[in-house]
Amino acid sequence: MGCRPCCYRMARGAWAAVFLLLGSVVDPCSSQTYALNDKAGLGRVFDGIGGLSGGGATSRLLVNYAEPYRSQILDYLFKPNFGASLHILKVEIGGDSQTTDGTEPSHMHYESDENYFRGYEWWLMKEAKRRNPNVTLIGLPWAFPGWVGHGKNWPYDFPDITAAYVVNWILGAKQYHDLDIQYVGIWNERNFDSKYIKVLRNTLDKLGLTGVGIIAADGDWSIANSMIADPHLNDSVEVIGAHYPGTTTVKEAVKTQKKLWSSEDYSTFNDEVGGGCWARILNQNYVNGNMTATISWNLVASYYEDLPFGRDGLMTAEEPWSGNYVVESPIWITAHTTQFTQPGWTYLQTVGHLAQGGSYVALTDGTGNLTVVIETMTHDHSVCIRPPLPPFNVTSQNATFQLQGSFVRTPSVAVLVDGSFTLNLAEDEVYTLTTITTGQKGSYPDPPPSARFPKVYKDNFDIRNPPFSEAPDFADQTGVFEYYINLTDPGPHVFTLRQVLTERPVTWAADADQTISVIGDYQWHDLTVTCDVFMESVKTGGVFIAARVDKGGQSIRSANGVFFWVFADGTYKVTNDLAGQTVLAEGQSGTRAYGWHTLSLTVKGQYALGQLNGYPLWKNAVVLTPKNGWAAIGTRSFELAQFDNFAVVAG
Repeated sequence: MGCRPCCYRMARGAWAAVFLLLGSVVDPCSSQTYALNDKAGLGRVFDGIGGLSGGGATSRLLVNYAEPYRSQILDYLFKPNFGASLHILKVEIGGDSQTTDGTEPSHMHYESDENYFRGYEWWLMKEAKRRNPNVTLIGLPWAFPGWVGHGKNWPYDFPDITAAYVVNWILGAKQYHDLDIQYVGIWNERNFDSKYIKVLRNTLDKLGLTGVGIIAADGDWSIANSMIADPHLNDSVEVIGAHYPGTTTVKEAVKTQKKLWSSEDYSTFNDEVGGGCWARILNQNYVNGNMTATISWNLVASYYEDLPFGRDGLMTAEEPWSGNYVVESPIWITAHTTQFTQPGWTYLQTVGHLAQGGSYVALTDGTGNLTVVIETMTHDHSVCIRPPLPPFNVTSQNATFQLQGSFVRTPSVAVLVDGSFTLNLAEDEVYTLTTITTGQKGSYPDPPPSARFPKVYKDNFDIRNPPFSEAPDFADQTGVFEYYINLTDPGPHVFTLRQVLTERPVTWAADADQTISVIGDYQWHDLTVTCDVFMESVKTGGVFIAARVDKGGQSIRSANGVFFWVFADGTYKVTNDLAGQTVLAEGQSGTRAYGWHTLSLTVKGQYALGQLNGYPLWKNAVVLTPKNGWAAIGTRSFELAQFDNFAVVAG
């Protein structure tokens, strides 16, 4: 093209930058030229951008938001042409185990048990589907109930049993919630089991679920070698999914000719740098790695921020008690692609890196529409939590994009000067140019201001038909605490909260040997915790209430705090740790199983005291550390126990 001034005019489906101004048209003589051409054919089919709820309990607090705030959050995530407009929702198939930030309940606690209303993932999938009927639904088990492993911390020694367990979840989704699961992932990040994958494929097919694809192995790309060597395994897998691939793939994965996805990615604090990370990998996962879908861990940071990976979601919704939420930059970074493409569009082969750093992708729907997404993220503005990011440079630049092939004849694109346009691209920006006119930056009035967890809190669990199986704001860290109707108690303890697991789950995370559920403000230091407790294990039973619990998630085994235990053998103990190794006080309590007892724990400064059934049991226990933390309830082991009339008063 000649070195003439370049310009463009707005036309039907006019080219536009989404949420960012393009600036003035610049001299093409000073720019690098990039072709947008379909003459030699197209690239891979785009499968979408998504978010991940689970792995684990990352949407725990979302369900407790009052309306209209809960619906507003969901709109920002899933409503088309409004916010992130996500194409994919991947959820955890709850396995009763700690899987990063908490436990999610299984649909089968025991082999003879089936319940397809536990937890909140069913609700979340329905809400996503209600907003976008075309959303792709994926399930992945991060862990399994203990019975699946038959005494081992490994789920694949009996592949028929494990496959039936997973397929039951898929069937239950349809039978009880009218949800069609399109894909199921394979646990485990550490390695995979080829025999199980083939058994799962056969089980799905026998039950008529031929349309459910298998994503494997939700770890690295190493399964590709096995797929090349094993045609049966290759036929069983529809998508090779990798976690945190660093925008690159391997030649063996490409050789399989399977769909390649970044099936878990991002996992980065959602500030401006996190937004830059997300922008860079959304483009470069395809440019560098041929990946046609990218799924963010996590969907929404809706768990206590002091748990591991706090605020690593596309947006933040961690205060149901106040109603406050924050629409973070990754929401709008996502929208730059999702609002102007759809799964089924196709990448052009002409995608790549910009001469002065950054990248561009182009996609078409095959009917004349074209979307180009450009990112110019600098290194320090786009560092993800993993993997390490090698040094690179990005500087501002001019870029000329030359339309070729069928796009020269596209009536919805009107660009002058030999079918090209030239842009000045600044650093750390995302630009979308598109023929699609339906996108918008949706908004609602500001939510209520942020507020700390209430200093006075109580819950008697008296709900006959609870909308969810978990009590509000309790975050299970080991074990599963569910609403329970105690039909054998005609007194005041008919409706309770019950820890229901009696066997350690199959897990990759470091679940504690005790069960525990935390609640409240991590900054609490002086407080009184009160709760009625009921042990169901004769002689061996034990329960506790706690204050200043300083760890959760994958670190729960090493949690410290002040733990007030009573046991079914008539003793009590006060410890400085969940493991019960550092004893602050101990003695006789007279407590027994199958009787209600009221425990009260007060911690003030460096001293703690405890009451049993309204009478002092111990006092002046010295607590030097930790200085602050959550309140909690729990049990000595994986055992049945009930809790009622929980209350906290914090200073």
